[in-house]
Amino acid sequence: MKNLLTVSAGMMLVLGGMAFAPTRAVAQEKKFEVGKPLGSVNEAGEFVPISSNVKVYGSFRFAESCTYDPERNLIVVMNAGNPQMVEANDGYVSLLNPDGSVHTAKWIGATRDGLTLNHPLGSAIRNGVLYTADIDVVRTFDLATGTPGPAFPVEGATFLNGIGVTKEGTIFVSNTRPPERVYKITAEGVVSIFVDGKPLVTPNGVAIDPEGNIVVVNIGDNAVLTFDPSGKLIRTEHAVEAGNDGLVIMSDGTKYVSSVRFGSVSKIVPGQPAKMIASGIPSAASMGYDSKQKQLVIPMNNNNAVAFIKLED
Repeated sequence: MKNLLTVSAGMMLVLGGMAFAPTRAVAQEKKFEVGKPLGSVNEAGEFVPISSNVKVYGSFRFAESCTYDPERNLIVVMNAGNPQMVEANDGYVSLLNPDGSVHTAKWIGATRDGLTLNHPLGSAIRNGVLYTADIDVVRTFDLATGTPGPAFPVEGATFLNGIGVTKEGTIFVSNTRPPERVYKITAEGVVSIFVDGKPLVTPNGVAIDPEGNIVVVNIGDNAVLTFDPSGKLIRTEHAVEAGNDGLVIMSDGTKYVSSVRFGSVSKIVPGQPAKMIASGIPSAASMGYDSKQKQLVIPMNNNNAVAFIKLED
C-alpha cells in the first residue's frame, strides 16, 4: 500500500530528521484534461488518429447510460468503472461513433486531476451541459470540453439514478433505493422532494416529455408515470414487462422503455397498449436516442457492451 502525504505551500516537510520546504509545484493544481480519440504516436513522434478503415468496439466498464450529442454526432456513454468498495472515483465517460465504434475510450476520466466521478448512472444533455447522477450528487460537465462544472449534493439521497433536465435547466432525478422518491433541483441548485413514495416503486428512468411533464419508469412494476411540473400524477401507462430502466420520449409523445431486469424494449404510442419491439437484451439499462441515425442505444451494464436498435420510419 502506498503512503500518501499531502502538503501545501508554507508548510515544512520533515523526512529523516531533515526539514525542507516543498516546491510550489506540489501545492499547485494540475489543469484538468479530457481524453483523446483513439490513435498512436508514429515513428516520427507525431500523434496519428486511428485510420477510418479500422473499427473498435468496447471500452466499457459497467456502462449504465447513453446520451446522444447531436453537435458532434457522438454517443456519450457513462461507465461506473470499478465498484466503490474496490476503487472510489473510478467512473468515466466514453465517446462512441454512431456505428458503435470507439471514438474516445476514456474521454472524461482519462485523468483524475480535478475530477470526481464515482458511480455515474443516468445522464442527460441540455444546453451544452452533460448531467449525470453520481450516488448522492448530480454532477455537470461542459459538453464541448469535458471540464467539470457545478455539482449539486442531494441530502438524503441513497442511490441517485435516472435523470431528466428541462429546457430551463431544472433537474429531476430519481432515488431508486429507499427512500424511493424523485428530487427536483433548480438551475440555481435548490433541492426539494418532487414525488415521495407511491406510486413510485423502485423508480429509475426519468425523462421530460414534449409538454414539459416529468415521466418516470419503475423497476418494481411496469408503470410509466407522468407527473405535471407541480408533482401531480396525470397519466399512468404500462410497459409490456416490469423491471424498467431506460426511457426515451419522441416529439410525438411516443415512449420507448427498456427493461433492465427482463431485457425487453416496449414502444408506447399515446392512447395505445404497449408493444414489445425487442427482447433478450441482457441488462438493458438507461438507453438514449440517436436522432440523426434514428436508433436506440442501450448500455448493458455488467455485460460491458452497448446494443443498437434501428427504428422504423
